[in-house]
Amino acid sequence: MDSQELKRLKELEEENRKLKHMYAELALDNKMLKDVLSKKF
Repeated sequence: MDSQELKRLKELEEENRKLKHMYAELALDNKMLKDVLSKKF
């Protein structure tokens, strides 16, 4: 692997980490909303 490929790999890993974090937050929000709505009705 040359230095350009290694740099790109690190960028992709960082982007993947951010996307996983975003997904986790959205999944939590979704679960909380479902819990709140199910308790109201």
